[in-house]
Amino acid sequence: MSTGGPDGSALPTARVTAAYRRIAEVDRPEVWITLRPESEVAAEAAAVEQRLADGASLALAGVLVAVKDNIDVAGLPTTAACPEFAYTAEVTAAAIERLVAAGAIVLGKTNLDQFATGLVGTRSPYGAVRNAHDPTLISGGSSSGSAVAVALGIADLGIGTDTAGSGRVPAALHGIVGVKATLGVIPAHGVVPACADYDAVTVFARDLANAVAAAAVMSGPEPRDPRSRAWPADVRLAAPLAARIAIPRTADLAALSGPYREAFARTAAVVADSGATIEEVDISVLLDAALLLYDGAIVAERYAAVGTFLDTAPAGADPTVAAIIESAGATSGPAFAADLDTLARTRASAAELLIGFDALLLPTTTEHPSIAAVQADPIGINRRLGTYTNFCNLLDMASIAFPGESTAAGAPFGVMLVTPAFADQVAVDLAARILGAETVPLLVDRGVDLAVFGAHLRGQPLHWQLEQLGARFAGDIHTTDAYRLTALDTTPPKPGLVRHGDGLGAPIPGELFRVSEAGLGSFLAALPAPMALTSIELSDGRSVIGFACTYDAAIMATDITSFGGWKSYLEHGAQRASLAMGS
Repeated sequence: MSTGGPDGSALPTARVTAAYRRIAEVDRPEVWITLRPESEVAAEAAAVEQRLADGASLALAGVLVAVKDNIDVAGLPTTAACPEFAYTAEVTAAAIERLVAAGAIVLGKTNLDQFATGLVGTRSPYGAVRNAHDPTLISGGSSSGSAVAVALGIADLGIGTDTAGSGRVPAALHGIVGVKATLGVIPAHGVVPACADYDAVTVFARDLANAVAAAAVMSGPEPRDPRSRAWPADVRLAAPLAARIAIPRTADLAALSGPYREAFARTAAVVADSGATIEEVDISVLLDAALLLYDGAIVAERYAAVGTFLDTAPAGADPTVAAIIESAGATSGPAFAADLDTLARTRASAAELLIGFDALLLPTTTEHPSIAAVQADPIGINRRLGTYTNFCNLLDMASIAFPGESTAAGAPFGVMLVTPAFADQVAVDLAARILGAETVPLLVDRGVDLAVFGAHLRGQPLHWQLEQLGARFAGDIHTTDAYRLTALDTTPPKPGLVRHGDGLGAPIPGELFRVSEAGLGSFLAALPAPMALTSIELSDGRSVIGFACTYDAAIMATDITSFGGWKSYLEHGAQRASLAMGS
């Protein structure tokens, strides 16, 4: 992860000094509910420097973090933006523990829409969080303070939560990145629940690489969170080179303001220019599902979280939040069960909708209202803002929010790539292509290395099998000089690699791919004779699983070792055919 702080300083202590100087410059007290004393944070930064001096490898050394105040940090109060609810956390949330272990430093706890109920950033007795670029406009919520701390250049990372879109809408309104991973991949231990089954811990950053690096550190199962999940054995590790991306029909974009509709059209054109195939689909089933989060019985989960507390009528309760949550107390069991059944059916419909597509591109939100407008219509505007985000967690989907093309007036406009559960890396890859990133960050770092030398190479007839499994290209390779290559009589044509012994062959060029464990298993199960998977020795000293063939097949085939690899052999064959036709 980049270690450039708000002023470009690399040393953690210097970065802390710069952050507190920036806090004074911007004078946005409503961003913070608890800001730690600079001396305390500086002492932690010095400790990180000492860890580095002692030889520690810290992926996030000196990275400054703003934590939404519904997430526990030991020794600091957790308020969920309600003073009467406050308690001092004894244990740090698992996701924050992982960041700190990697060298990150917590600046403090940030303001939010109370009890993470809202997408506006104005529902807090600690004050409405103003937009970083225009203080008359909303910041977006509920993770308002965390997003603004990043957008103002104070924090490198803002940690939030997302039930209805709170880790994505504020990103769109500030031109930053928001990562909302598959539910449970980042554990929600230590989070005050909003809807426990649909809450996700999220991260904001000013660029994709830093956001993904932090999400990767926070990811992984957690025994203290019964809803946490691990990446599955068949997880997709990459997007295909020729990606297919769905976009909504014009009718499904009716909720967008005029400037946002125009910006989305230009963004879709940029996506097409990135090499993806774009196709319109009917997303009405997703938009209908989005209504269930607040307008259906699912909202009863919010009452289960904090309804009994709000029934005591605390003085600091936001009236809009209290009304939403208290009304959910009357939800019936049969209604809740019926909505769960609707969600199950809708998940199946959503999966069918995206068959053949690698992701769905959506506008993140519908408009950018003023604080005054939200105060005049707190429910209606909030409902519109969640049009394209509310369904995501209900339907167990992952999402990456990032800047799209600005509006004609130059205002930020944000889009999302939405994928099925556990296809997070696909969304990251596609976002990186669209943004023109030089490197693609890894959110999912698991799998098995597989060496290929023939028909599975990029550009060859069986490479589609690797793409279908979501395999990730890991570089060009050569074997040791112990191998020889033969041309087998198969359909399609493919080579056979066989080990003859040190110095009895030549370095054979190939390509290395990272495949999921289940993907490797499916290759093995479907492998046709005379092919085999075995350990291959590479010229750099590594041993990896790779394609080879049986010895008896190799001795019956034509030795092509001298051609210097399968592609070179094919090129020479094409040249010979061309010469023959010319004669």
